[in-house]
Amino acid sequence: MDVYHAGSRAVQDRAGVRDRADHVGRSLGRTIKPIAAAFLEQQPLLIVAAADPETGRVGASALAGAPGFVRATGPRRISVHTADLSGERLRGQPVGTIALDPRTRRRMRLNGHLHPTATGFTVDADQVFSNCPKHIQRRESYETVDRTPGTPRHLTQLGTEETDFIAAADTFFLATVHRTGADASHRGGNPGFVQVASPHELTWPDYSGNAMFLSLGNLHADPRAGLLFLDWERGTTLQLTGEARTEFGPDGTRTVRFTLTEARWTPAALPLRWSAPEYSPANPDPAR
Repeated sequence: MDVYHAGSRAVQDRAGVRDRADHVGRSLGRTIKPIAAAFLEQQPLLIVAAADPETGRVGASALAGAPGFVRATGPRRISVHTADLSGERLRGQPVGTIALDPRTRRRMRLNGHLHPTATGFTVDADQVFSNCPKHIQRRESYETVDRTPGTPRHLTQLGTEETDFIAAADTFFLATVHRTGADASHRGGNPGFVQVASPHELTWPDYSGNAMFLSLGNLHADPRAGLLFLDWERGTTLQLTGEARTEFGPDGTRTVRFTLTEARWTPAALPLRWSAPEYSPANPDPAR
């Protein structure tokens, strides 16, 4: 199947799930179905992953807006209305996007190429697919609040505030790339599932999922990665860029180890306040 590149195939073979991956891979398409278009128009949050064409660093960003700010404008195109100015810098670049709705525990991923517009940007789809709700924490509702984003703070190592922020996280988004594409994916677990090993390194377990290994496959081919943590109540974001590698245990477990190059801390970056989480029943206990 041509939906997978050599990196994903290598990890699938290591995990012994190639047949299952082939079955699941049939769900990847290139068109946005009506039910997916309706889902997008209900979302106030979109995550975008890409490699900066100037520095080569990979990162994930969060965009927020009133429902309808992301919409399908064709069978293979989404339009994003945003004041974010990164669209021009990413003209023609591969990007990955994920829209995740904690209220329904649904998510949709669309990977393609970005083109700036007068009101934001469009993405022409190469891959469109949805995933199961496993490890997504339910948040019953959100409200839009009037916030002025604080001045971003750039870091080259994690301090106490950032370490505590990560330790309390139940969700983050992972940006990865390969030779011709980019991907944004979700990672979830009970607080503590991400461990800060040092001011420059953190780890997390790779829980069993859909067997496609798109993210780990990308990392196998290209170790560059970006992480996005967000405070679902206060809107603060922590963006990390660096490199990651997967460590395979003798018992079949997998751990991802991320080495930090740079971090960006932005208080009150998002105007959304979500309700408290109901943790997914699929989440393992991180203490075990």
